[in-house]
Amino acid sequence: MSTAAATATARPGQVLADLLPASRVRDIALVLGGAALTGLAAQLSVPVPGSPVPVTGQTFAALLVGTSLGAGRGFLALALYALAGVAGVPWFAEGTSGSAAPSFGYVIGMLLASTVVGALARRGADRSVLRTAGTMLLGEAIIYAVGVPYLALATGMSATAAIAAGLTPFLIGDALKAALAMGALPAAWKIAKR
Repeated sequence: MSTAAATATARPGQVLADLLPASRVRDIALVLGGAALTGLAAQLSVPVPGSPVPVTGQTFAALLVGTSLGAGRGFLALALYALAGVAGVPWFAEGTSGSAAPSFGYVIGMLLASTVVGALARRGADRSVLRTAGTMLLGEAIIYAVGVPYLALATGMSATAAIAAGLTPFLIGDALKAALAMGALPAAWKIAKR
């Protein structure tokens, strides 16, 4: 059996990125690509009336990066995204940068969520529709568990106001993002098995 054929066969403990031939260059390219994808997705931004937090493609990208790259590379990709944004790269939502934005807590939450969903993907949590749904919902919960309290602290909002401005308006969109992942990730595995 050729190396390419052996690599294309999914084994337990693999994530989608592991189906590519292994090398340090691959890992660097995947981390850089994951950070760039998250930055680009953050620019898909729609303001939410009454909230300092816009709807973006950023959370979907962060969770996709984690499940596709695994915990280690997912963490590095989102850490690079966060550090570059803090250093001044204008690739946070709406072309912003820095850690002073009230929505920066969501970026920290995405870093943690990417790591957790990546670890779960190594255990096969992205290979069926139901497991992918659970994985995405857990990732979203982690993002909100960090983002909403940070929003409250950064703006002086009460917990109730922070939930109303930083969680409630996003639930339908996040359900749609989870549904998209529920179809995309298991389908990618089915294609890889061929």
